[in-house]
Amino acid sequence: MSIALNQAPVPARPEIIREPATSGFGAVQKPISAWESVYRLGFLRKAFILIVLAVIWEIYGRWLDNPLLFPPFSETASALVANLLNGVIPERAMVSLKTLAVGYVIGVVLASLLTVVAIGSRIGTDLLETLTAMFNPLPAIALLPLALIWFGLGSGSVIFVLVHSVLWAIALNTHAGFRSVSNTLKMVGLNYGLRNISLVRHILIPAAFPSILTGLKVGWAFAWRTLIAAELVFGVSSGSGGLGWFIFENRNQLETANVFAGLFFVIIIGLFVENVIFANIEKRTIRRWGMQH
Repeated sequence: MSIALNQAPVPARPEIIREPATSGFGAVQKPISAWESVYRLGFLRKAFILIVLAVIWEIYGRWLDNPLLFPPFSETASALVANLLNGVIPERAMVSLKTLAVGYVIGVVLASLLTVVAIGSRIGTDLLETLTAMFNPLPAIALLPLALIWFGLGSGSVIFVLVHSVLWAIALNTHAGFRSVSNTLKMVGLNYGLRNISLVRHILIPAAFPSILTGLKVGWAFAWRTLIAAELVFGVSSGSGGLGWFIFENRNQLETANVFAGLFFVIIIGLFVENVIFANIEKRTIRRWGMQH
């Protein structure tokens, strides 16, 4: 027995043809405007921010009308130019930078040694984590009284607190970067016969370099502000003071414009190191390796 099913014929649907858009959203390539070309330049954006801040500074200083309390930007700039031309600020800056370089290099070396020990054994990891938890929260400037007792009146005391400010930030970030390297990369290095220092050099350091560079930046910032604070408290070392002592001297003489000029030059050095030195390192390493956009 068979059952016949009566099915209605399926109506044919008309074909719909749409032409692709040739302009607007569907454009494959669209020329950018002059404003967009300028906006893409990072240094111009940052320069614009600095100009806006300088204008606000100038307006507030003129509105306050008290140069002893808060001089305008124009007066600060004049004081800065005058101290640059007479050579006072460059001389003081060189004293500070030489001391900073010694402390920073020693801190980087010690941080590297601690990190190598930490990645080599479990007890080394425990040692680094314990020391970091103990000393990283301790302000470096708080050790200055002890440094003066141990190392006396000289650059050794300042270098000691600089090493403390640099060491833990770099060691912590470097160790965290090494621990974040995938086991696949480590196995690839081992399969190529890399061991110990060779594995660290060719596999771990390139893979962990974003964290290492972050640690170097943080260590530099800590060291720079610790140095200025130590010079403000400690004063002259090796017969001549640095930028911090320049600020302290002019503060005692109520030369507020010179105080702001010294602070402004401290900021200029910080901007130069961040946007020129570290930016070029980042461009030649992390961005070149495709690890950052």
